[in-house]
Amino acid sequence: MDTNEQQRLQLLSNVDYLAALDTICGLVKSKLFIFEKDFIDIGFNSSARFEILRSFLLSNPNNRLQLLAHDTRNISQYCPRLMTLLQQFGHNMFIYQTPKNLQHLTEPFAVADESNYVRRFHFDDTRGVFVQNDGEKGRVLNARFGEMWQASQPNSATSTFRL
Repeated sequence: MDTNEQQRLQLLSNVDYLAALDTICGLVKSKLFIFEKDFIDIGFNSSARFEILRSFLLSNPNNRLQLLAHDTRNISQYCPRLMTLLQQFGHNMFIYQTPKNLQHLTEPFAVADESNYVRRFHFDDTRGVFVQNDGEKGRVLNARFGEMWQASQPNSATSTFRL
């Protein structure tokens, strides 16, 4: 099978979604952008995901991990491993919070290197899709993330700057 051939997998459960997030975290080569409601209970405090993301961030100082959430307040309490990564890699990992005018957006997604992505239809819906090698739609999601990112800002609880 051609490794550049587009692959599409329907996600029907939370277990499928968590596995797809693990896979996309393992596939990323340079940029990983993830939009979620709050990053709670989706594997971002697991030791396996921590090691995958840590290896990614260590592999190249130019690699980028950008996480965008509607609510970042609980990340420091419920995702201490994610906070450890942020403290260790504050130069290439960032966590931003969306402003109130973007709080109506309810479709979480992750995009790796503009060609691989995981998308759910709604925060409260376990159904979604995991697609590999789709540069066209991956670039659309990447641009969408960029627009959301530009309108967002760090929250004091998830910032590497401490006052």
